[in-house]
Formats: sequence, structure tokens, C-alpha cells
Amino acid sequence: MIKSMTGFGRCEMTEGNRKFTVEIKSVNHRYLDAGIKMPKKLNFFEASIRNLLKEYIQRGKVDVFITYEDYSENNVCIKYNKDIAREYYNYLTQMAEDFSLDNDVRVSSLSRYPEVFTMEEQTIDEEELWKLLEKTIRGAAENFVETRIKEGENLRNDMIVKLEGMLEHVAFIEERSPQIIAEYKEKLMEKVNELLQDTKIDEARLATEVTIFADKVCVDEELVRLRSHVEATKEALLDGESIGRKLDFIAQEMNREANTILSKTSDLEISNRGIELKTDIEKIREQIQNIE
Repeated sequence: MIKSMTGFGRCEMTEGNRKFTVEIKSVNHRYLDAGIKMPKKLNFFEASIRNLLKEYIQRGKVDVFITYEDYSENNVCIKYNKDIAREYYNYLTQMAEDFSLDNDVRVSSLSRYPEVFTMEEQTIDEEELWKLLEKTIRGAAENFVETRIKEGENLRNDMIVKLEGMLEHVAFIEERSPQIIAEYKEKLMEKVNELLQDTKIDEARLATEVTIFADKVCVDEELVRLRSHVEATKEALLDGESIGRKLDFIAQEMNREANTILSKTSDLEISNRGIELKTDIEKIREQIQNIE
């Protein structure tokens, strides 16, 4: 199935006193470029998160936003740093002796010094936390992929309509090309007759001139390749999967053939069709940029 590179997915899950919210959004990019914003306490999960995202996403600039809330009442504890308190006490005692002061150090005053008491979060059960986080990320990723598939279907349908229109232009040029040669021959005959009047026309020379002209304006090979590229694009769109890079290459080849057709022709009708072809190819290339 065709997937667009733009998408959005969100999932929120609560288990016990813990709650995760994950949002995923993306825009066009040649490769997978994932940016993850989450609380620092979850940084050790980054590698696992990136590997998980690769299961759902092949291309695109992806932004992942993770919020974590812990409603546990006992998720922090107070730590008494005895060694630091002892250092403060020793220095204060030394100061009292150095300056002949009363040593009035009390527990209440010593406890106020920095780092004597610190607040620490309790050790996190990483395995339990990852299970909930993984479940939330997968939920957001599945919603994200659904939006990509929906948009991809719209892109595919629109592109197929444009490709069918391109085939009509190709068919017109195929039908029109032989007529150009016949018209050229007729005009050449008229011009030669005017110039030579009663003099006999050299049929061989005339045939040579027509052949040279036909060779210059012949676009048969270009039309065959262009038709082949259009059919290959349609087939790829119907087959689905990750085809953005492949289609981008084919579109470049289609554009090259259309340019060659325009450069060879002097016929107004074919030129107009060639311009229409280039316009459609450019529209398709823009849409291909949004396919994963």
C-alpha cells in the first residue's frame, strides 16, 4: 500500500500511577530522520525507541514527543549525606578554634547546609517502565501509519488519473507524428514545383530530403520509453510498498523523454502536447516527493 510521508499519530496510556503520552508527526525527507523529545530520565530508552520506529517508518522527518507523569506519592526519598555533614562540622569546629569563638553548631543549623540532605527519586524499574512506554509508542505509531496510508491512497488515485492523461498525450503524438512527415512532403513538393515550374522533379532527391526530415523529427523511441515509464509508474503505484525513491527516478526519466520530444518537433500541436506532458510530469514529481 502507498504511504504518504506526512502523518500524525497520538496515544495515551495509564498503568497504575504512571502515564505516558506519545505524539508522532512527520513531513517529507529523503531518509528517516527521527527527532525525539522526552524527559531526561528516559534518555536510556532512546536507542530502543529508534529501533522501534524503524518497524513502522522508512522515510520522513519524524518528530516524536513523549511526556511522562508519575503520580506515586513515594517516588522520591530524602538522603542524608553523613560524610558531607562531617566535613561541615569539622571545618566549623576549626573556625571556632582559629578565631577563639564559641562552637554553637547545632543539628538544626548543620542540616541547612547544601547537600547535607538531598531529595532523590527512587530507582526506576526500567523493564516495567519500558513495557508501558513501548505499548504507548506502538499505539501512536499505528495511528500515525493509518493517517499515512489514507493520505497515500489519495495521492495514488490522483497520480493514476494524471498518468492516464499522459498516456492520452502520448497516443496523440504517436498518431500525429506520421502526419507531420506527410505534410512536410506535400509542402516541399509545392515549393519545388513553384521554383522549378515545368522542370522535372528529382524524385530521389525529394525522397532523401523527406527521409532526412523524418529522421530529425522522429520521436518513436522517446514515445516508447515514455509510455513504458508511465506504465511502470502505474504498476508501482498499484503494487504499493516503499516506492518513493524508485518513482522519483522514473519521473526524472519521463521528464528527459518529454524534453527530447519538445526539442525535436516544430509542430505546434505536438509542442502543446509536449508542454502538457512536462506539466503533468512536474505535478507527479511533486506528489512523489510526499510518498514514502
